[in-house]
Amino acid sequence: MLKSTVACIAWLLMVAPAAAEPTQIVVRVISQDGKFVGDHTGGASITLREVKSGRVLARGVTRGGTGDTERIMEASRRSPSIALADAASYKVTLDLGEPTLVDLEVEGPIGRPRSRISVRSQRWIVPGVPVTAGNGWLVELPGLAITPTISTQGRSVLITAKVELMCGCPITPDGPWPSADYAVTASIWSGRHELASAPLAFTAAPGTFSGRIALPRAGKAKIYVNAVNGRTGNSGLATVRLP
Repeated sequence: MLKSTVACIAWLLMVAPAAAEPTQIVVRVISQDGKFVGDHTGGASITLREVKSGRVLARGVTRGGTGDTERIMEASRRSPSIALADAASYKVTLDLGEPTLVDLEVEGPIGRPRSRISVRSQRWIVPGVPVTAGNGWLVELPGLAITPTISTQGRSVLITAKVELMCGCPITPDGPWPSADYAVTASIWSGRHELASAPLAFTAAPGTFSGRIALPRAGKAKIYVNAVNGRTGNSGLATVRLP
């Protein structure tokens, strides 16, 4: 009887689930062509889910600065370490009892709602093995943040668009993000039909592009403002409804 009881206890110990182990994770979001997405543009929304069950493990927002410009923009090699301690991040400790495939959803920038997009990434997380080395769990956020304004004058509309990287990094004539690399266009659409389009010229730093476009004669319409970096292909778009 004693031997049977001991054997039963030993079996239960073997099959009992492992105790959850604290596992540190650091998530960073970097703007395509630019720096880290943090306080300057409201940060990026972070959601961590267990892939198997869909259960939300953690939610938060990246906080902190955009990082060191030279360290980021002059980096070389395939996976350079570019994040210093003050670079924007979301830090969390998960209690995991087994290796877990985790889904990361990033949405942002929060402070540029017209240009907000989302990206996803997955990786295996092992209990007790932190995801903190190098840049942590680094995700690139493509796109350009565009904030357009319009002013109608007769049968034309003046369009002014503030264009910046998702990190808020400034587009200027002579800086790390030269204005000459960007082509900005405004177009008027009614349904699926393009009615008119016109280029917007760089008029002021940082990142201000302006131009006029003829208004349609009748009907509801909206304006799309599209910006493209001709060197890297990074692009963004914002919409304005005509009054």
